[in-house]
Amino acid sequence: MSRRYDASGNMAPARESKYRRSRRPMSLWALLIGLALGLGSGLFYAWQVDPRIEVNTEPWQLNEAARADYMAAIALQYAYDGDLGAAVNRLLDMRSPGDPIQAMADMACKLATTSYVDNTSGQRAVRAMMTLYQLQGRSGCADNLLVADDRAPTQVVIDAATPTLVPPASKTPTEPPSATRTPTPPSPIIIPTLQPQTSYVQVNVGTFCSTEFSGIIEVRVQDFNGNGVPGERIRARWDGGESIFVTGLKPERGNDYADFEMEEGKSYTIEVLDGSDPSQPLEARRCPTDRGETALISYRIYFREQ
Repeated sequence: MSRRYDASGNMAPARESKYRRSRRPMSLWALLIGLALGLGSGLFYAWQVDPRIEVNTEPWQLNEAARADYMAAIALQYAYDGDLGAAVNRLLDMRSPGDPIQAMADMACKLATTSYVDNTSGQRAVRAMMTLYQLQGRSGCADNLLVADDRAPTQVVIDAATPTLVPPASKTPTEPPSATRTPTPPSPIIIPTLQPQTSYVQVNVGTFCSTEFSGIIEVRVQDFNGNGVPGERIRARWDGGESIFVTGLKPERGNDYADFEMEEGKSYTIEVLDGSDPSQPLEARRCPTDRGETALISYRIYFREQ
């Protein structure tokens, strides 16, 4: 260690090393405020600016509510195309314990005892589930809660017979009729009434251009509160053909979601089979992406219950 001396030859006092100087302690309040600001900024960015989009969710990863919507969509798709193999494979992908067809019956039982069947869409979905498992020899409590055929109209019988009032006595006597006729009993009047139908209105349509999702029509069907409606059949029409697809078969995109892939150069109209006007023609044309590439334009359409 080197020593220092002043001008008179006396040893100068040693300077305090900068490493030994007392430091000002960090404010605890400043630390807490910094942590709070950092956490809040991170949550705002993750939830609002750049939220994480869940993709590639497998059917067996769904929660109970999403599993019910997915099963309803499977049954409705089967009711349309009759492809039992595809329906069974989708049920197997859910990895339900035991018999997958009986799992469909058990789920229909649960839905039939809740407010799920308080509307026409829910009733139709549960009946489609009943049809699927009944054809495979299974049964469930929904069999006793809902009528199997949702297309059969109900009938209201009105008895046209009305009581005959006794006419008041006449002051002038009248001659009795020469012949007595037996009155013919009136026939009942049968008035068929159909089940109420849900109607939807197109509330929004937008476009986007992406090479990853090129030429896709994305459809979302919601109730009047904005909640997703699974199992709704959507029809796409074009010159010389049509196709029907069902909401809810891609649970990672939402239970109200369905999509359709277009062919370049064709125009399509989209409508909800439960009741909506067809959309304006959607043309499958080329568009530039943000990266300077080209792709087929894609559309997003929202239908909402009115």
